[in-house]
Amino acid sequence: MSLRVVVLGGTGFVGHSVCEQLVRQLPGVRVIVPTRRPRFGLAIQSLPGVELVTADVHHPDALRRVLLRADAVINLVAILHGNHERFERVHVALPQTLARLCHDLHIDNIVHVSAIGASEQGPSMYLRSKARGEAALRPPGPVQATILRPSVIFGARDRFTNLFARLQALAPVMPLAGADAQFQPVWVDDVARAVVKVLLEPRLQGQTFECCGPAVYTLAELVRLSGRAAGHERPVIPLPMAIGRLQALMMRLMPGEPMMSDDNLDSMQTPNVATPGAPGLSALGIEPSALEAIMPMYLGAGQADARFDRWRAQR
Repeated sequence: MSLRVVVLGGTGFVGHSVCEQLVRQLPGVRVIVPTRRPRFGLAIQSLPGVELVTADVHHPDALRRVLLRADAVINLVAILHGNHERFERVHVALPQTLARLCHDLHIDNIVHVSAIGASEQGPSMYLRSKARGEAALRPPGPVQATILRPSVIFGARDRFTNLFARLQALAPVMPLAGADAQFQPVWVDDVARAVVKVLLEPRLQGQTFECCGPAVYTLAELVRLSGRAAGHERPVIPLPMAIGRLQALMMRLMPGEPMMSDDNLDSMQTPNVATPGAPGLSALGIEPSALEAIMPMYLGAGQADARFDRWRAQR
């Protein structure tokens, strides 16, 4: 019987790469992706063995029906913006429900993607809720999940490097709050490979691994690199934090998802970098890809460039 893997959040940015890696590395795998909006999953639906199922994973009965078909579960569901209630629903209540259902259904192979800096004493709702979600999937809870903690994730479909590249195509300068905040960006395909690695190797299961790239950058450096790769680098103007918070407030009042929120600024008080001595990608046999090598291939040539897709397929 082929392995049946349920991927929560499989239609998202990271989920797309995870589904690709699963079908690439496991011929015959059955990947089940629940989603409330199947139209968002058209890109992965063409992958062999991937099945979209209409379901709201935040409803326990709906999630249970999906998990009845699972040998293993990958949880990628996350948000970057919201209030306390929304962070609790997505980052805490869902892992709690997942832990209970997996225990009841005897599913013991669970991979949960969290975040670097997750801590119940963290400065932001995002980091505190991520920590509580991890706790739900560890003893003394009913299950022991494998946890991956990535830094900021970049790739052809990200909302980070692409956003800053687009903004620099429009604006003569880049006013930036948190310009000195530190990140250790990791390529989405490296994270996806890590997910599949820990899913398949029993000796790795139940542990925690940090997923970071090979270099640390400030936010200002990342913004400049994004603009340079896209062909329109602009000067970065660091903003005092008080002005940055006013800017975040104005963005919150605008329609759509904000580029930056107060909670994002709070998160940036904690360096988004690897913990010294913590197991990382190298412990999984994965050599992290350099940002400077990958980013120009999708920002400079366009996200749909066939050369980039062929190159990725050879990795």
